[in-house]
Amino acid sequence: MRRAVVLVVQDDVQPDVWSAELDEVLVRVGHRFGRVDLRRRMRAYVQGLIGPVGRKNSWQLAEHAGHRTPAGLQHLLGRACWDSDEVRDDVQEYVAEKLGGPDGVLIIDDTGFLKKGTVSAGVQRQYSGTAGRTENCQIGVFAAYASSNGRALVDRELYLPKSWMSDRDRCRAARIPDEREFATKGDLAKAMVMRALASPLPIAWVTADSAYGQEWRLRRMLEEAGVGYVLAVPKSQHVHALGRIDFAIAQAPDDAWDRHSCGNGAKGPRVYHWAAAQLPAIDDFDGDQPTHQRWVLARRSLARPDEIAYYLAYAPNGTAVVELVRIAGARWAIEEAFQAAKNECGLDQYEVRRYPGWYRHITLAMLAHAFLAAMASAAAEKGAAETVPALLHRSPWQKSGDSWQLAVPR
Repeated sequence: MRRAVVLVVQDDVQPDVWSAELDEVLVRVGHRFGRVDLRRRMRAYVQGLIGPVGRKNSWQLAEHAGHRTPAGLQHLLGRACWDSDEVRDDVQEYVAEKLGGPDGVLIIDDTGFLKKGTVSAGVQRQYSGTAGRTENCQIGVFAAYASSNGRALVDRELYLPKSWMSDRDRCRAARIPDEREFATKGDLAKAMVMRALASPLPIAWVTADSAYGQEWRLRRMLEEAGVGYVLAVPKSQHVHALGRIDFAIAQAPDDAWDRHSCGNGAKGPRVYHWAAAQLPAIDDFDGDQPTHQRWVLARRSLARPDEIAYYLAYAPNGTAVVELVRIAGARWAIEEAFQAAKNECGLDQYEVRRYPGWYRHITLAMLAHAFLAAMASAAAEKGAAETVPALLHRSPWQKSGDSWQLAVPR
């Protein structure tokens, strides 16, 4: 798999600039940790997540920080007193400040975390899109924010299957709160969208794949909020007065299909044939002239015309088809964010089993990834090509006379 990462050029981000920005991030969240020792452990944990650590579990992060044992970092994720939701709110504020833009898109998707055993919160044999098959895993539902300035993960929820929620003793052993009830992935997505819309993030659009796009309650909520969306739906999706969406698209004339790129991929522009049509207005929410229009949208492969993806869209009046295509293509940004957060920040390398530990590790990994995304954005503004990873420290190799010595990091 190609290594998709958030990178900055070392020459364009000097060590003092890098350190100052990282210190700003850690100070921003530091007040969420009421004790000095917790703040120090949090700083060591985040610095390890973005540092040159082979596998970013508690043992190796502790070694990187110079701790004799991982007990302190394990306590940070387990029994320590701090609220990961408050840190999540700080991440959203930071991303809004560093990456926010008027073209901002909120993206919803889930990813799997392969696990052994049966005691990790929410683990069971279930389909993982990450693995492409049914595996023993946990599923996390995530929200990412993307704009022309960059992309970063901004929210997360752990999916808890019915087999877990019907066994309260099992839930208590995993420290799942008694007030937590069963929620579908769509319910989790809806809650995250509502939080994001109430946050400082400037969101103009929402996009997601068909697992979430088919949720009519999500679409209705966005329409009532006046937020545009381009949501993938299954081919069996019913469209008011038109029937199934695939039947409606099948009737499109040849000249209704145009070639458009929905963004750049690993091999260059992602070019497809696209067909789009406005739907008749059904109602509006304030009794005045509607300000938005509903659309149907389809994407057809150039090489394999039988491969067609379908979308429902809700867009401000006057929105061009190329803009709808751009929003549909923005969904891939969350896949890139997943890969970068896993490769660079250890998003999937945790060894915690209980519910609070999952949220704490994931949230701190999101914070680390947001920092890297902000540094990449700053480098890009200076015209830097995002191809060379920045180093966290000056090289420990130092020459003394005719021989080299390794300096102990400060």
